[in-house]
Amino acid sequence: MSRQYITVARVGELKPDTMKRILVDGRRLLLVHANGRYHAVDEMCSHEESSLYLGCVQDGRIKCSLHGSRFDLTSGEALDEPADAPIGVHAVRIDGDEIQVALCD
Repeated sequence: MSRQYITVARVGELKPDTMKRILVDGRRLLLVHANGRYHAVDEMCSHEESSLYLGCVQDGRIKCSLHGSRFDLTSGEALDEPADAPIGVHAVRIDGDEIQVALCD
């Protein structure tokens, strides 16, 4: 089954180490620009229902503002307690000047 990509932003729209809330097929995600790449991750922290949008991006990681857990933007891996489960990461591609995202389960 092929992935269905949808356009969520344009190249240059996000400054480095910033993020944007996006909705893909009814799922709340974050589009993050970090380390010269774009990443799409689930918006909510895996530890508690807290939006990672309220946190910050640094060194290829996103930090939850509630308890300080950090997650790797490439793998979704939880790097700090109290979070011990990863967040979802999704496929991102660039088509011309469009940033496109497809859900990965």
